Amino acid sequence: MDNYRTATIQRKTNETDIEITVNLDGTGKGEVSTGIGFFDHMLLSFAKHGLFDLNVKVRGDLNVDCHHTIEDTGIVLGMAIEKALGDKKGIKRYGSCILPMDEALVLTAVDLSGRPYLVFDCDYTAPMIGEYDTQMTREFFYAVTYNAKMNLHIKKIHGINDHHTVEACYKSFAKSLMEAVSVNPRITDVLSTKGTI
Repeated sequence: MDNYRTATIQRKTNETDIEITVNLDGTGKGEVSTGIGFFDHMLLSFAKHGLFDLNVKVRGDLNVDCHHTIEDTGIVLGMAIEKALGDKKGIKRYGSCILPMDEALVLTAVDLSGRPYLVFDCDYTAPMIGEYDTQMTREFFYAVTYNAKMNLHIKKIHGINDHHTVEACYKSFAKSLMEAVSVNPRITDVLSTKGTI
């Protein structure tokens, strides 16, 4: 397949300046710079395990905290995914993954329905992982969900170590999205009785 499902989105506000390029038909190459080490690690894991090529450049108001940087990165990533999907013809639309990482186990399911909705059922024991606020995990996925216009469910089944649990969320999302965006030659239009998603 030609690598045509690529999009670049730029978004600048008084709080953040972000440029993201995503290739849905990539090989897992990632270049990420957000100023938050653990968040960079999560986005690189998302690229690697979803086989997406991802380039992320972010300048945010980290002198305030990490909130705007992480949330706005989710907004722009969601916009890029939605643009790269185009008319969604031929895609499987649905994807799911139960992903283990040591003691952590996370279930994720995606529907590229065009109707945004997030169900996020994860809790954490520590407020921070490095300079990454664990509360921002939900905010990131909320931003991605509503800007990519997808239905996303993420549920922690087990998990004690927050690093493992959060990383399992990003990786299971990557695997689920990889399945949902993949093309099935038997699907000749969009996978919906409505004729559009």
